[in-house]
Amino acid sequence: MSISRRPIVGILAAGLLIPAGQAAAEARTISGKVVYRERMMLPPGAVVEVKLLDISLADAPAKTISETRITDAKASPIPYTLRYDSAQIDPRHTYALHARIQEGDRLLFISTTRHTVFAGGKDDGEIQVENVARQAPPPPSSSLPAGRWLAEDIRGRGVIDNLQSVLEITADGVVTGSGGCNRLHGQATISGASLTFGAIASTRMACPPAVMDQESKFLSALEAVRSFRIDSQQRKLFFLDAAGRPIMRLSSL
Repeated sequence: MSISRRPIVGILAAGLLIPAGQAAAEARTISGKVVYRERMMLPPGAVVEVKLLDISLADAPAKTISETRITDAKASPIPYTLRYDSAQIDPRHTYALHARIQEGDRLLFISTTRHTVFAGGKDDGEIQVENVARQAPPPPSSSLPAGRWLAEDIRGRGVIDNLQSVLEITADGVVTGSGGCNRLHGQATISGASLTFGAIASTRMACPPAVMDQESKFLSALEAVRSFRIDSQQRKLFFLDAAGRPIMRLSSL
């Protein structure tokens, strides 16, 4: 990734002083590429969207600092350039890049791992996106919660925008996925409409507080699941607690 700088504030006239602690704002750019593994052309009309997000705050949607849309992309890799104002960057906050590719309302690709920038290390502007359209199963028609699911709501408090807490369940109960930061693996017991999750093992990566907060709530909710309900028409999966109350809503990927 390349980051360029162009002063917004010109040379100050004689006698004009900058107040103490106030830095001059600069127009800067982040350049990189959006890439996917498949050797395929994008359909006509596909739109590539790249955002620079502030993901510092827990229990709050990510704040968009800058975004760009590319409408003439043909295939991977897809170059992009984001322009932003340095005055919007707080060194105490955490920032990340996010990318998605859509055809109309249909999501084709999305980034599922965190791409942190401005963290003091070497920034990587290459954003890997996963093929959601290829992996999407038909609407659930069986009584099993088998499939790949994205958390839309946890305990009625929503989820962070652009953070992916994903669960994949096989017909025999094998559980994999990501809490948003760490990879997950475990086993579920399914009997009729009853569902319980055993111990969920995870990797031990450290992510920003907001990300770790959602992942913790995601895992805590899984521990409380005792049954499930599927809405086949809306492609939704609902996890219920021992009292039959919804504690998580997920959508089919």
